[in-house]
Amino acid sequence: MSNRAQKVKVAVIQASSVIMDRDATTKKAVSLIHQAAEKGAKIVVFPEAFIPAYPRGLSFGTTIGSRSAKGRKDWYRYWSNSVAVPDETTEQLGEAARKAGVYLVIGVTERDNEFSGGTLYCSVLFFDSDGQLLGKHRKLKPTAAERIVWGEGDGSTLPVFDTPYGRIGALICWENYMPLARAAMYAQGIQIYIAPTADARETWQSTIRHIALEGRCFVLSANQYVTKDMYPKDLACYDELASSPEIMSRGGSAIVGPLGEYVAEPVFGKEDIIIAELDMKQIAYSQFDFDPVGHYARPDVFKLLVNKEKKTTIEWKN
Repeated sequence: MSNRAQKVKVAVIQASSVIMDRDATTKKAVSLIHQAAEKGAKIVVFPEAFIPAYPRGLSFGTTIGSRSAKGRKDWYRYWSNSVAVPDETTEQLGEAARKAGVYLVIGVTERDNEFSGGTLYCSVLFFDSDGQLLGKHRKLKPTAAERIVWGEGDGSTLPVFDTPYGRIGALICWENYMPLARAAMYAQGIQIYIAPTADARETWQSTIRHIALEGRCFVLSANQYVTKDMYPKDLACYDELASSPEIMSRGGSAIVGPLGEYVAEPVFGKEDIIIAELDMKQIAYSQFDFDPVGHYARPDVFKLLVNKEKKTTIEWKN
């Protein structure tokens, strides 16, 4: 895209979902989108699984070899508050992006609406400033117990989109530890790399700084700030949270530049809207001595094959 803006103001939202409540969380997201726009943001980024919640601390009544009736009840609540793409929730989000005049990137728990409807995915949705749903990315590999509730995405949802401000795309949380997934992003010319996460550890800061330096791109990482008292007390398996700390997720959202230095330092211990101005010429400056898919690549030695085919269980032939 020609005539791109040389500078762009971005917002990373660090906030909690209204846990297990899609409609209330969507309403909160819409408010935060407008608040970010009032601060001048043109790109607004939300954390992983913001709608309706990242179910931290919950096992949904599972142990190896068994599931409980109470767990199924909580699962149904999570399923029924998930987002079928597209649906009324995506319409509300798109309208908010249009009214605010922003590009919106937001994590949701997506409910399959193509096949049985019984599978959930950890997804990121992309909206342009006209409110159009540009596309989505489904997490390729849920981590550890996340595999109880989320299915796996495939190579058909690994997009990078052109915008007036640069090329944007996303990998979710520990997908960012998959070197080949990162390489697929770099090969598409990503410039504003979105990393929604649920990881508040100090090591995550090393990860996002490394990605920025490796990819010679800006990295926007959004995490939630969540306390235990934010969980609904009427969860069937609420007692699973008894041993959890009062601060369930301390945040750590941050923005990193293409030489691995913070543009906005990580924020811990509160909800916040993190605003920063990105100087896009810094990308070219940084590529002088390193370009992972250009002059520092060795395609004669290393080559990555990305299968972008949409995977289905059943194929119908005439």
